[in-house]
Amino acid sequence: MCSISRALSFTCLSILILGLLGASASAQNTSLDKQVSSVLPDAQTFYLDLHQHPELSSHETRTAAELATRLRSLGYDVTEHVGGTGVVAILKNGPGPTVMLRAELDGLPVEEKTGLPYASKAHMKDDNGRDVSVMHACGHDIHMASLWGTASIMAHSKDTWHGTLMLIGQPAEETITGADAMLKDGLFSRFPKPDIGIALHDTNTLPFGKIGITPGYAKANADSVRITVYGKGGHGALPQTTIDPVLIAARIAVTVQSIVSREIKPGDAAVITIGYIQAGSKNNIIPDQAQMGLTVRSYKPDVRQHLLAGIERVAKAEAMAAGAEKMPLIEKYESTSAVYNDPVLTQHLSATLEGVLGKGTVVTEEPIMTSEDYSYFVEQGVPSFYFTLGVADPQKLAEAKSAGGQLPSNHSPLFAPVPEPSIKTGMTAEVTILRDLLKGTSADARKFTEKPAGN
Repeated sequence: MCSISRALSFTCLSILILGLLGASASAQNTSLDKQVSSVLPDAQTFYLDLHQHPELSSHETRTAAELATRLRSLGYDVTEHVGGTGVVAILKNGPGPTVMLRAELDGLPVEEKTGLPYASKAHMKDDNGRDVSVMHACGHDIHMASLWGTASIMAHSKDTWHGTLMLIGQPAEETITGADAMLKDGLFSRFPKPDIGIALHDTNTLPFGKIGITPGYAKANADSVRITVYGKGGHGALPQTTIDPVLIAARIAVTVQSIVSREIKPGDAAVITIGYIQAGSKNNIIPDQAQMGLTVRSYKPDVRQHLLAGIERVAKAEAMAAGAEKMPLIEKYESTSAVYNDPVLTQHLSATLEGVLGKGTVVTEEPIMTSEDYSYFVEQGVPSFYFTLGVADPQKLAEAKSAGGQLPSNHSPLFAPVPEPSIKTGMTAEVTILRDLLKGTSADARKFTEKPAGN
């Protein structure tokens, strides 16, 4: 009788504790929802301003100044012109971990064709002096508005976290040069090196209200390669007197595909795309040279090196086979590494986000072969969580899928996120993540990350 009573008492106590914990979590979620809703109108206003005033990579002077001014007004210690137009904002709130949250500043040379009342009509001179239309066709305005709203909530609720919050407004993501420029300008020596890094990117493949996660490799290594093939020009009717660089380039274009199909282990991601072959000026003249532009994508470092070495080997071999007197010039002029999501951190934050946003709101996505220079921060030893934010209208997305199509993607002139609910989810996710990580000590935060090999 006594043992039964004790068992019942323990059961009742357990139920009571679980009920109290559930009630506490519910109250916290309600409180966060109110905080997000109170900031949302200002974040939306900021978004509309950014959307109508986009700026090209490395020229984000107005954008950076607007973000810096807003963050400074919230009490952040703001430093401008880091790595060009980069912004670093620090908010210290006692001892604890340092967590970095990054958003990008730049737009794209795209003419907006969405027909929205707030569509961009901006024009700028590009680096070649050409007048081009400019649009936030990749949603960096969504990212910045979410970051600013998150910054406001964190600044006004210091009782919910402790440590150092580091906000980054990064320039020139679209040219994959901005992160590297900030690091070379002392990002992690002039300012605290973060224990953990966070970044989001919007996507039209998910409806607003949804978050996408990808443990491990999320985005690819990307290497831009330029090959200049040298031949010997002459009359198109007398090919025997020439060495045709166009034919050599054509052979290279075909043969490099065998590197992927015959030299890379099936299952390892690898892409070699020839974006252009340029040569000559007249149909009956064989030119002296031809130029090729390639983009090379992979995840694993060894696959990356194999692809690049293979391209050089093939280019030289085809030139030799054609009897070229001068070997091709092979230039790797632009590159960034793969974005790697710490698997332990991703699993932890996935559960944390779903606990706040609701069951079924966090979905696992396949890695994709596009690239992102956030990888530079990962390479500096910053365990990171890079996630995607759904921005699509659910009905339009469903209709597109049922018709066997898809909504306009990032970089399209028709790319049109649904701002308000997307920014609301972005802020909710970022605040939830930051509050979860900004507690305890730096060592505690690192417990949520993958242990180095051998440990």
